[in-house]
Amino acid sequence: MLDAKVDKKQLNWADLGFQYVKTDSRFSAVHENGSWSNGSLLNSEIIAVHEGAPALHYAQQCFEGMKAQTAPDGRVLLFRPDLNSERFNLAASRLLMPEVPAEMFMSAVEETVRANYAWIPPYGSGASLYVRPMLIGVGENLGLKPAQQFEFRVFVSPVGPYYKSAGLAVISLAVSEMDRAAPSGTGSFKIGANYAGGLLATRRAQELGANEALYLDSAERRYIDEAGSANIIIATNSGCFVSPKSRAILPSITRRSIMTLARDELNLQTEDRPIDLRAEFDQFEEMAACGTAAVLSPVGRIWFDEDWHNIYQDGQTVGPVMQELYDLLVGIQKGEVGDQYGWLHEVSI
Repeated sequence: MLDAKVDKKQLNWADLGFQYVKTDSRFSAVHENGSWSNGSLLNSEIIAVHEGAPALHYAQQCFEGMKAQTAPDGRVLLFRPDLNSERFNLAASRLLMPEVPAEMFMSAVEETVRANYAWIPPYGSGASLYVRPMLIGVGENLGLKPAQQFEFRVFVSPVGPYYKSAGLAVISLAVSEMDRAAPSGTGSFKIGANYAGGLLATRRAQELGANEALYLDSAERRYIDEAGSANIIIATNSGCFVSPKSRAILPSITRRSIMTLARDELNLQTEDRPIDLRAEFDQFEEMAACGTAAVLSPVGRIWFDEDWHNIYQDGQTVGPVMQELYDLLVGIQKGEVGDQYGWLHEVSI
């Protein structure tokens, strides 16, 4: 247990962006010969791996992202980390890597957060502690085959908003001419290869003046899949609240939670289904990208068919549905709103 009176680092919390900041400790454990080591905290942020490591050549690696928040009463809170553990192991199994037992996953996350208590942004700062569990195939290897050794690591970094702006960030998306993932591929798993393949699409979207790329389905290029780093949610002018359904979409924990809030708290009719961008765009009342990093970021316009198409009209920047959902979600995550769903996990300090 730590002394809860440990002084916080002298950072300008309000000015933090979404960049890496080295903290004091990180957790590491190794899987070899069929079993996991106990693991321990390390001081160095450097990972030394063999030049033949499958993580380097064949992208045998996966990761997760979550945030630790400081509540008004000083508690340190995680949001639905059990679902991160489940999704992490789904990705590990897909890439023929050993699963990290849920108990080990949670213990490593808690231990790392606790060891870096001084780096957890204070309540009201607008920042949070980003937590990155990762699993990589290491050790000597050359042929296309699974690694014989794996490292599980958890590191943290204090971060500000993913999209920096005053208030709730409104972003723009540009439909990419590239495919993110095939229906029976790895799009529904949180693995590094998915993101490396999207770097060029994001750059081209930014060259058009957008924040992110928006991907359509690879089969017909009609239906919305997801943005480069976030899922999509849409409020329609018929009073429905919908999210794209596809086997190529990463199952976002944030999106799943927002859909529950839209149904239970806003009494909206919710549905996961294929969404035809061009055929249904005129029905979009509000739209947002959502995820651990982005939280909920309203989408103001989309580039497709060689032109910009506005979602919010008459100068409106944030619609009432997305604003209310954002307030509810963030309120629960920060411990400001009652957690009737049992989503919060307190890290004992």
